[in-house]
Amino acid sequence: MATTPSEIAAVIFDLDGVLVDSEQLWDEVRVDLARERGGRWHDQAQADMMGMSSPEWSRYMHDVIGLSESPDEINAEVVDRLLTRYRVSLPLVHDAAEAVERLAARWPLGLASSSNREVIDAVLETAGIADRFATTVSSEEVVGGKPAPDVYLEAARRLGVDARECAAVEDSRNGIRSAHAAGMRVIAIPNAHYPPSNDVLAAAGVVLASLDELTVERVSAS
Repeated sequence: MATTPSEIAAVIFDLDGVLVDSEQLWDEVRVDLARERGGRWHDQAQADMMGMSSPEWSRYMHDVIGLSESPDEINAEVVDRLLTRYRVSLPLVHDAAEAVERLAARWPLGLASSSNREVIDAVLETAGIADRFATTVSSEEVVGGKPAPDVYLEAARRLGVDARECAAVEDSRNGIRSAHAAGMRVIAIPNAHYPPSNDVLAAAGVVLASLDELTVERVSAS
């Protein structure tokens, strides 16, 4: 006998690709650094690193791309260059702040991101929505980056909510896989620059075209 899904108790957002149009900026910064430092960039590198935590992708830049600096030095340089770009112009997705406000009026919100802690804090403060999130988690604060479920499970734990009663808003292949592995109801807004494949989107209960469509009603029905 089929069970009735429980009501949504909290909503957890991804950051890059959902609230900020930034996935390609991370890629550009890493490509530039690799070329400046004599690294061996390859076509699969972006897909490999998408969703990795900062310890994971900085190690990848060292071991696979071949940068001589330590992973900690690589991480610091990439983040510094990205934040420099953000200080010039924050690439906030259209309706991002409004979507957060709509959902914060109904549920406690969390954020589960692969970005570094300083990037998360800078984006949310600049966008004026930091106080709308009851908790934020960087994958550098857990064991495994996306597609492992760790960052979503930790966000649910900090919210005091069963992961199965959370809706996750995601855009990417590894993000969707991460939220699905955590047992959450997944709402996908496919990344325009790096769209997930149809088989990955099949793990989402709801697929939307943009944040404009992310309403209380659509989340409740997920």
